Amino acid sequence: MTPISLGPAAESKPIREIAYETLKHAIITGDLPAGSRIVETDYAERMHISRTPLREALRKLERDGLVEYMLRRGVIVRAFTIADVDEIYTIRNCLEMLTLPAIIQNATPGDIQRLRGILAQMDPLTEQGDVAALSPLARRFHNELTAISGLKRTIRAIEGQDEYITRFSALSIAKEDRRGAAHQEHHELVNLVERKDLEGFQQLMRRHIERSKETCLLALQESKLRQNG
Repeated sequence: MTPISLGPAAESKPIREIAYETLKHAIITGDLPAGSRIVETDYAERMHISRTPLREALRKLERDGLVEYMLRRGVIVRAFTIADVDEIYTIRNCLEMLTLPAIIQNATPGDIQRLRGILAQMDPLTEQGDVAALSPLARRFHNELTAISGLKRTIRAIEGQDEYITRFSALSIAKEDRRGAAHQEHHELVNLVERKDLEGFQQLMRRHIERSKETCLLALQESKLRQNG
């Protein structure tokens, strides 16, 4: 039986929280795919913990909608639905819009230079259609942009959704008809921040993140149709 590492900083958090975060990450990344059965005795042994904190972690995952208790089968990993992804993007997008005035107020020439450095890395990858390399850079660009706001509580709330977004953002980037336009919008967003144009920044960011959400949902629907076809 393969052991599961609980990851770093186990001494600084309750075991139930470490178990929760470990299992959540495994589910979101697909290491624990939809339909997987989590047997308490097996997983307690694999994680080298007692069943009580594991059970508490599973209850929290159930509240998150990541697992469900099924009669005679126990705890099963849930598949992400279109509605789940729609809600995740909606929450994340609303939070991101809250940071825009502070980004405009706080952005320095150094911030602009750093953002353009990320975009310079993305330019050739966009031309090449290298989705695997583009996806983390696109997330880094948005995270760096949001960090300029300095709104620590809002940023923590955004980070709570980012693990989900990371899994699905590649679907949006992979859509060839959207990839080039989205990258051009990244450049224009930085130009608007440099000019301190809050109204233009808000208008373009709203369109940019809503289109990203719509593209991801369309790609997810197409993927599910292929699986069921």
